[in-house]
Amino acid sequence: MGNIPTGRQVKIGSLVVDPPVFLAPMAGYTDSAMRSMCLRFHCGAVVTEVVGASGVVHGSRPTLYMLETAPDERPVAAHFYGADPDILAQAAITAEQTGRFAFVDLNCGCPVRKVVAKGAGVALMKKPALIGKIVAAMRQAVKLPITVKTRIGISAEAGNIDEVAQAVEEAGGQAIFIHARFASKKHSGAADWETLARIKARSNIPVIGNGGILTADDAMRMMAETGVDGVMIGRAAVGHPWLFGEIHARFAGIPWTPLTKAGRLAVLEDHFDRLAVLKSGEKRSRNAPASGDVEGATALKFRGHLCRYFSGLPGCHELRRRLTEIKTRADVVAAGRDAFFGIGSASVDGPVVDDELSQEEDMT
Repeated sequence: MGNIPTGRQVKIGSLVVDPPVFLAPMAGYTDSAMRSMCLRFHCGAVVTEVVGASGVVHGSRPTLYMLETAPDERPVAAHFYGADPDILAQAAITAEQTGRFAFVDLNCGCPVRKVVAKGAGVALMKKPALIGKIVAAMRQAVKLPITVKTRIGISAEAGNIDEVAQAVEEAGGQAIFIHARFASKKHSGAADWETLARIKARSNIPVIGNGGILTADDAMRMMAETGVDGVMIGRAAVGHPWLFGEIHARFAGIPWTPLTKAGRLAVLEDHFDRLAVLKSGEKRSRNAPASGDVEGATALKFRGHLCRYFSGLPGCHELRRRLTEIKTRADVVAAGRDAFFGIGSASVDGPVVDDELSQEEDMT
């Protein structure tokens, strides 16, 4: 592994991201609660879930609520999908007017059928010229930096990341995030870091690499082997927000002490509580009684995160079978204690070492 300079930064327009490590947009996961957790552990910048630009422009309350952020959640980017330059420009204006966002990101990598059917997401890769028009329209509409998240192509037969990256740069895009897999492969197979290196070598804007990063070692290795300006992490961060803390320590040249079992449990509880606040606000945004079953709704949403908090721990399969029984905060805490300290065992503290995760990267 090559040497990584300590204190490294990446500049996107006027925004300086330090460390150059980003949380990837993940539908259903990277809400304000998760984003603020990752920032707590020194993630350089975070990105919202995939937000429909059309819903924003037409004032959809549920869509607009996806742009809500916590007071301590900075820097954060608004991540939009769509295929109409004017609509996307208007959505960018809305994001800028909130005063919450540090940059605006265009999704050109989501392979989900309902997104692709609208000509958006990874379908835009078929039309590099349209990507250029969208980026140019967004740049003209706002002062915030405009970036693009994409893949290396739709398939091996249609690997046109070179043309897409050129279109983004020529249109005034200020950084490009590249998931180094074809959309047809979704999240399977090895990430193509050689292509990342090639695109970085020919680009004059920051290139952020995404794909194949499970550990801090992987993040350092991607930067050393490809020369990318930063890394973006998705699935590996779900249930493991402290991964960003370890990466930050590498860049800062300081020791990293793994979280203890009690420390992990505290993170889990903090995450749940932040999500409960978000759920309460979501009810108010829809004119629903804020006094409704917020705790139950939070527990239901949190089940997916629990699966990942338990990943690699003894008895995790048994704990996953209990997920349907988790309906309150007390249930969540009890499951966490069983996971970190052992089912039925005493709560003796000590460090926990992760097994390698079986899945990785973003869900877009």
